[in-house]
Amino acid sequence: MGNDHKGSAVEVAVSFLIGAATGFVLGILFAPASGKETRKKIHDEVEKTAEKAKEGFDKISKEAEKGIKVVKEKTQEGIEAIKEFIDKKKTEFMKRGPEAFPEEEPKG
Repeated sequence: MGNDHKGSAVEVAVSFLIGAATGFVLGILFAPASGKETRKKIHDEVEKTAEKAKEGFDKISKEAEKGIKVVKEKTQEGIEAIKEFIDKKKTEFMKRGPEAFPEEEPKG
């Protein structure tokens, strides 16, 4: 469930950046300027957009890493709790002895 949410957030961010870059490029292409100036503006904007995309990806990656760390910690806590429960039941069993737990009568 979490992965779908993060995946769609990345898709939305990338789509937005592509749309913004496309709009910018179209604006430059229709603006009066020399070919050299136009190419430079497009190149500069592509670099800025790439940097923004990288920053967004880095931020999402860091959040995902935090999420994974939390899941690992919670899983470890759960495993420890299960071990404690099993050890407690084993200790109770040893104190009471097998006689405390009657065997079932064979059916038939």
